[in-house]
Amino acid sequence: VENLRCESEFHRAHPADEQHAWVAIGLDAVQNAWVRRVTAAHFAGSAVSLLESCKWVTVQDCASIQPVSEIGGYRRHTYYTSGQLTLFLRCRSERGRHDFAAGYLAAGPNAFVECEATAALDFSGPIESWASGVLFDNVTVDGGGLALTNRETDGQGVGWAAANCVLWQCVASVITCRNPPGARNWAIGCWGQFYGDGCWQMPNEFVKPVSLFRGQLAERLRAKAVAALDPPEIPSQPGDARPIEALVRRPFQIPGFLIPEGNPAKQLLESGILEFGMDSLLGREPPPKTPSPIKPLAVRNGWLVCAGELLIGGRIGTTWWRGSVLPTRAREFGAGLTRFVPGRDGPGFTDDLDRLTDSMLQTGKAALEHHWGLWYDRRRDDHQMVRRADGDVWPPFYEQPWARSGQGTAWDGLSRYDLESFNPWYFDRLRQFATLCDRKGLALIHQAYFQHNILEAGAHWADFPWRPANCLQATGFPEPPPYANKKRIFMADAFYDIKHPVRRPLHRLYIRHCLDTLGGCTNVIYLTGEEYTGPLEFVQFWIDTITAWERETGKDVLIGLSSTKDVQDAILADPVRGPAVSVIELKYWWYTADGTLYAPEGGRSLAPRQQLREWRGPKKRSIEQTARQIREYRNRYPDKAILFTGGPADGWAVLTAGGSLPDLPRPDDPRLLRALPRMRPFEPAGRTDRQWALAEPGQNYLVYAGAGAPIRLDLTTDQGVFHVLRINPRTGRTIPDGGVVSGGKVVEFPAEGPGPVVLWLTRYEGGPGPVERGEGNDHE
Repeated sequence: VENLRCESEFHRAHPADEQHAWVAIGLDAVQNAWVRRVTAAHFAGSAVSLLESCKWVTVQDCASIQPVSEIGGYRRHTYYTSGQLTLFLRCRSERGRHDFAAGYLAAGPNAFVECEATAALDFSGPIESWASGVLFDNVTVDGGGLALTNRETDGQGVGWAAANCVLWQCVASVITCRNPPGARNWAIGCWGQFYGDGCWQMPNEFVKPVSLFRGQLAERLRAKAVAALDPPEIPSQPGDARPIEALVRRPFQIPGFLIPEGNPAKQLLESGILEFGMDSLLGREPPPKTPSPIKPLAVRNGWLVCAGELLIGGRIGTTWWRGSVLPTRAREFGAGLTRFVPGRDGPGFTDDLDRLTDSMLQTGKAALEHHWGLWYDRRRDDHQMVRRADGDVWPPFYEQPWARSGQGTAWDGLSRYDLESFNPWYFDRLRQFATLCDRKGLALIHQAYFQHNILEAGAHWADFPWRPANCLQATGFPEPPPYANKKRIFMADAFYDIKHPVRRPLHRLYIRHCLDTLGGCTNVIYLTGEEYTGPLEFVQFWIDTITAWERETGKDVLIGLSSTKDVQDAILADPVRGPAVSVIELKYWWYTADGTLYAPEGGRSLAPRQQLREWRGPKKRSIEQTARQIREYRNRYPDKAILFTGGPADGWAVLTAGGSLPDLPRPDDPRLLRALPRMRPFEPAGRTDRQWALAEPGQNYLVYAGAGAPIRLDLTTDQGVFHVLRINPRTGRTIPDGGVVSGGKVVEFPAEGPGPVVLWLTRYEGGPGPVERGEGNDHE
């Protein structure tokens, strides 16, 4: 990669704008490469970033100028390597934070040679844990420092950052060199203000050789190799330079030594077939992409249906606040649509949304529930409420829906939020994911709010964008916050107060922006918010805002209702708002195992687990009572889809009780998923709380019985003949040797085995005479 000027376009009126490109040149899984004569202007993160899978890479004669970003953590790591055998030669940087940096467990050797940083805002050196064998040779850091040291708890507990590293003939305002246990660090011939117990030799003196890197290279490969480090001569007279056509049109040939023996490409290379020129590369049009057809999500007959089939599968949630940028740990922390790690993509970092949706399909996950992260800066993981001393924020960053203003200083040390301006990256990620859901037959459950910020631990509120200390708007919340017992926050009453003259229009603006972003996608279910236990009035306002938007735009969206029972029942009984609801989620109330109703009151400024702590009744729950709850609301609201979340649930029990989005394995017989949207809840003969059924009379019946329970099915009004297919509840595979049963009577199937039983009866359309199954009782 060479001879480029890369510019990151930014908002010129916003000097700390970060809604633009962060990394100019990023290399990953690359060997035998170079980056040279590249200028990077205005990038927020890195000019050149080499990740841990890089080896034998040279970065030469590059410059980073005029970076644009907040002055905070994980910004302006101008030249960064966590690879091995990488060389940075004559690279320049201005106003970087960690201009020349080595990352986590960088194996080395890595070298920064004859590099210069001006107006540096922080130190250069290893910045993550235990980088080994890093050489800083004739490096100058004006205004900042060079450090081979123990960073202790900084950077999420880096500890010792450097081992067996060398500073040679370097200049910096402050130079720190300390020796870790079992290793040493050296500072030789350096100039600056010195700290540390490392190996210091000839401070404030010139040493020989002038360059350790050049001296060792000369010892190994002689003077010709050292001369290759010198910058190329620039033609000084007209006519000396070669015309650009001579460079562009000259065919480029892959060096043979880069292709291993035995690789089929070796033979093609030797025959000349792999020779190509820049004209062919630049002139070749990529083949047009045909977009995948939409698989729209809709509510049909009380079911969530996608592309003509019942949508089934598990749900995954978004990570609330934990995470790590260590490659060895990042995967532990699940999905996060709006989690951002500069320069890194993949599980636990900035999720690759295409791969995430593919992974959901492969693992049987049908939906993802999204809400914003609990806080942006992971220093707040300590659950303290203190104002941070600086903006050295810790990634992964959980981006918020609102944009930073570039003005003032919020509690986390970065600039304040502007609640009237939205984070383009955040909403673009949601739109991308929703579009992929449309095309792949998945669902996005969009939680508009995240109540956890306004209740329970005071740290939840400390960095929240709506807190007056963190935003430009006068939101009217008390400042300093009234932390109960110096640790708890109860801000729900104020936050949900829709009569407040400032907060009401801010809520409306935010809700409408969510709709403007996602309203063109079909596979989105809109819920009020994660953990929502707030008042009826706010849900009424939320629904009214959505329906007004629908009337204005001519679009319809899937409005879901997830709240306490009293609020749900009031909305559903409302002749105006009730019909607007398409989906009911049963999450914050239930029946206990003995049938006792647990239904805390909404609007009491208590989180779900705080409500549960107050409950003095039985707390044990059961699959049978879960199915009862689902069937009760499905019968009461037959045209609305019922979702169940939390508590004990067998996916087949949820389904046969009438619940949508059951967590089931995909059946091997595709006819079942096409038939289910035509079925409705059906009461088997002598039904108990351990047996549930669905029916499309005359065509299909699906029955579930709990462990050890026989199945009795009343077919007295149905004169057809039906195939009996037993379904393995764990795998979804059908066992087609169940014979047939005739209608016109009550049929019985004895319990088989220790686990639950799932039977599918589908109309028999003729063929060889099958064996009749079940015990029939003539109905008299």
